[in-house]
Amino acid sequence: MDDRLFRNAMGKFATGVTVITTEADDVVHGMTANAFMSVSLDPKLVVISIGHKARMLEKITTSKRFVVNILSDEQKDLSMHFAGQVREDLIVNFETINNMPTIKDSLANIVCNVKTSYIEGDHTLFIGEVTDLVLNDGDPLTYFEGKYGKVVSD
Repeated sequence: MDDRLFRNAMGKFATGVTVITTEADDVVHGMTANAFMSVSLDPKLVVISIGHKARMLEKITTSKRFVVNILSDEQKDLSMHFAGQVREDLIVNFETINNMPTIKDSLANIVCNVKTSYIEGDHTLFIGEVTDLVLNDGDPLTYFEGKYGKVVSD
């Protein structure tokens, strides 16, 4: 199968949208990602997948920490900004939890220490041990077939 067919098949899986943040060399870095999932309750572990061409790979490797910011449906501009798709002049209001940068007003901010990492194909999987989290009310930003969306309740 070709790459486009595989990508289209993966696009059939509706996901939430996150911005992964970290701080390296006293500079905050962020990238939009939908490759995130919970792994374990005991201990509390999550996994993120970072492509080898992404600048974020080096930043997380250096900092050994990251935050998963689960975006609300009101934060599409932030997702597009950290995906390099929109408005360079967007002002991002970071807050901090345990000295880590978080996206203000996200549905959840999940602070992690890198427990281990695995190189698989053209990505590195980072297993993060959750050290802190903050929850907020709201509806999730979703992504399906290359388009942003919202959850519609029955």
